[in-house]
Amino acid sequence: MRPSRVRHLCITSALFALTLSVVDRLHSQEFELGAPPAILKGIPFTLTVSAQGALDTLAVVVRLGDGTVLSDSVLPPLESLSLRDVIVSSSDQLPIRVELGSVSEELSPPLLPAWFSILPPLIAIALALMLHEVVTSLFVGVWLGCFLLAGYNPLAALLMTIDQYVVPALADADHASIVVFSLLLGGMVGVISKMGGAKAIVEAVAPLATSTRRAQFATWLAGLAIFFDDYANTLIVGNTMRPLTDRLKVSREKLAYIVDSTAAPVTAIVFVSTWVGYQISLIGDGLQLAAAQSGSNPALAAQLAAASPFDVFIRSIPYLFYPILAIFAVAVFILSRRDFGPMLHAERRAASGGGLYRPGAQLAADLDSELGSVPDNVPMRWWNGVLPVFAVVVTVTVGLIYTGANALGEGETVSFSTILGNADPFATLLWGSLAGCIVGILLAVGQRILSLSDAIGALVSGVKAMTLAIIILLLAWSLGSVTGSLSTASFLSSVLSDRLPLELLPVTVFIVAATVSFATGTSWGTMAVLIPLILPLSVAMGANLGGGAATGLLLGSLGSVLAGSIFGDHCSPISDTTVLSSMASGCDHVDHVKTQLPYAVLVAVVAVAALLVSSLMFRSSPWAAVGLTLAGCGALYAFVRIFGQVSGEGGAVAPRA
Repeated sequence: MRPSRVRHLCITSALFALTLSVVDRLHSQEFELGAPPAILKGIPFTLTVSAQGALDTLAVVVRLGDGTVLSDSVLPPLESLSLRDVIVSSSDQLPIRVELGSVSEELSPPLLPAWFSILPPLIAIALALMLHEVVTSLFVGVWLGCFLLAGYNPLAALLMTIDQYVVPALADADHASIVVFSLLLGGMVGVISKMGGAKAIVEAVAPLATSTRRAQFATWLAGLAIFFDDYANTLIVGNTMRPLTDRLKVSREKLAYIVDSTAAPVTAIVFVSTWVGYQISLIGDGLQLAAAQSGSNPALAAQLAAASPFDVFIRSIPYLFYPILAIFAVAVFILSRRDFGPMLHAERRAASGGGLYRPGAQLAADLDSELGSVPDNVPMRWWNGVLPVFAVVVTVTVGLIYTGANALGEGETVSFSTILGNADPFATLLWGSLAGCIVGILLAVGQRILSLSDAIGALVSGVKAMTLAIIILLLAWSLGSVTGSLSTASFLSSVLSDRLPLELLPVTVFIVAATVSFATGTSWGTMAVLIPLILPLSVAMGANLGGGAATGLLLGSLGSVLAGSIFGDHCSPISDTTVLSSMASGCDHVDHVKTQLPYAVLVAVVAVAALLVSSLMFRSSPWAAVGLTLAGCGALYAFVRIFGQVSGEGGAVAPRA
């Protein structure tokens, strides 16, 4: 057969097959349904319908199992239908039937009592606090969530735990970046420690940091200095300051508290950080939703639509009572040398020689056991410890500016805040940790302190020391995904945010945000859920941006979302930043949570009191908020002076409970 005829037959066959495929798709009219993996009784959810194979406008009918019609409309080609606030109250209303043209499909996810959605995080947290074993506790929490999602099938839940939650948690690009960054930073610390850099820093600083108070205060200052990213703050400060605080007998629990309480609070307040872009984008979405829902008031809608999200964020800073007071509280505990609760016992144990951590503690990262001691013949040069860390900070800073500048949109204002708001923090953290490893290895090999193989071995040992923390982190992310599948945040929001006076909205929002963040372990996820809800709700209840009390209450509610999210994150054992703080400080994760919890609650109580007074008496005036912040600082100082006891230097060993 001639080649031209062969080509002709091939082309004809291909066109025929393509025609059959198109006809088949038109006949089947494939479509996709989007709904939660599980439905909570009485809790609204969103159902989406999108046509995949239809090229023409199609009729869409969505009805519940009892015959109730949710939608009877048409779906244009290449578009989707979104039904919000769908509520299923009984099993009779399932399955949900979707008819698209001539075909139909049924959707029948598990229907659960609404309160079931909070069981996985609560069980995980309770087990962690009771058993002092966080890996098993988190795994049980993830499995329990899968057990509910799998229709109470224990074996299916076990398999689902791994393939549908743990693996996707690691496969997430941002999560993978955090894991690699943590491992590389651990490797860098391993090289620094093995070539004597960490020990040299301690010896160089020893003449200045001559007491536990000075060592803790230096750690607090370092936490304030690295303000551009909370992950970088936590890992750099914890790993860098740990040798110094260990030498001066500061408990690992106290170090973890200082690191944790000067990471997210600092990053959330400073308007030149990696949090800014994320928060501004959420605020912008919330303002647009509020404007869309204010269509009956054109002037208000125009005001909201034209508002600058960055300006709104800046104006909300005076209402961030919790993070501001949390930073101040750390300084009070350090300078007064007073503590209370479990932290008091931890500090007295360390000061009396009973150990930097509790006997039998399961350290989230243990570089000491992996690397061993530094040989006596290793030269003590402080720059061997400083230069790799400096390389990380410089690389991350330059990387943030570079990625942020390249991501600026056309016509967007060029400023340091907008550049950082558009930056890619995950890529720059990876670049920084890699640069730190390279500089550390070059210093060790170039000065002939370590051979190349020994330097790589130290790096690998540092990576191995992070294994337990990475496992905890993966399980925490997995549990967060499970709570997302169970719509835990939606349930808590619906329970805690009933209609109430506008003056009480900021306090209520703080409690809701803290509860959601505690249960889900993510401050960013909580902000993503609540900001687009709270801003339209505030406007619907009478708030606006026109000035006066109505504006103050809107800004106060927004600030309460940010502050409450950080408070819940500080208290939650399943929070990634809490895990990273334990890892960087070489602390038992559960011990970190137990010792930090009373301090976080104390600050939150003062913050809630300030919110109440600000809203009820001063209608959320920004100047009143500043004054109440100062009053809150005074209240914290008075509490610590009255109820705190001297710990560390000069303190007696507290009796065991």
